[in-house]
Amino acid sequence: MIPSLEAVKAIHAHRRQALVVATMTAREEWDAVSHDRSLDLPLFGCMGKASSFGLGLALAQPKRKVLVIDGDGSLLMNLGSLATVANKAPANYYHFVFEDGVYTTTGGQPIPAAGKVSFAAMARAAGYASAYEFDNLEELVTEVGRILQQRGPVLVCLKVRHGEIPKSTPRTIQQAVKELRELLARA
Repeated sequence: MIPSLEAVKAIHAHRRQALVVATMTAREEWDAVSHDRSLDLPLFGCMGKASSFGLGLALAQPKRKVLVIDGDGSLLMNLGSLATVANKAPANYYHFVFEDGVYTTTGGQPIPAAGKVSFAAMARAAGYASAYEFDNLEELVTEVGRILQQRGPVLVCLKVRHGEIPKSTPRTIQQAVKELRELLARA
């Protein structure tokens, strides 16, 4: 198992100028490590929608990478998004799924079919260009840079365990959208 905060740090190390759509527990961890929050779109109260929101952003901004940081329970609530993403085939779309087997944000209830579902296999079957699964931090650190150079859509499932979640200053989606619009208008 990969400590989830370390997984976030590994992804962040290769972020560059990518837009990041993060939701659920991983959003809180991302907020704690992100240095340029004007490129971040934190999603609250919309479990299951990060993949679809990220797809829209990837299609609207095809010259900029879009990293979606999702949870396993969240993705299970919108599995159809895998087929939709694959159908649109955005080359700039990278979907990281933090698999911990529970709905962490709502109290730790087990997700349906915990430990039986393969998100990487489902993404491949839906038509993603590539899909990976990691349960070892060193392997993730070694491979994440190479993976982010591939043509998307790419799904990366990370078998994680959560530790203490660092404190961060949350922003509303309205604040984040306003900042991102201003940034993109200047680009």
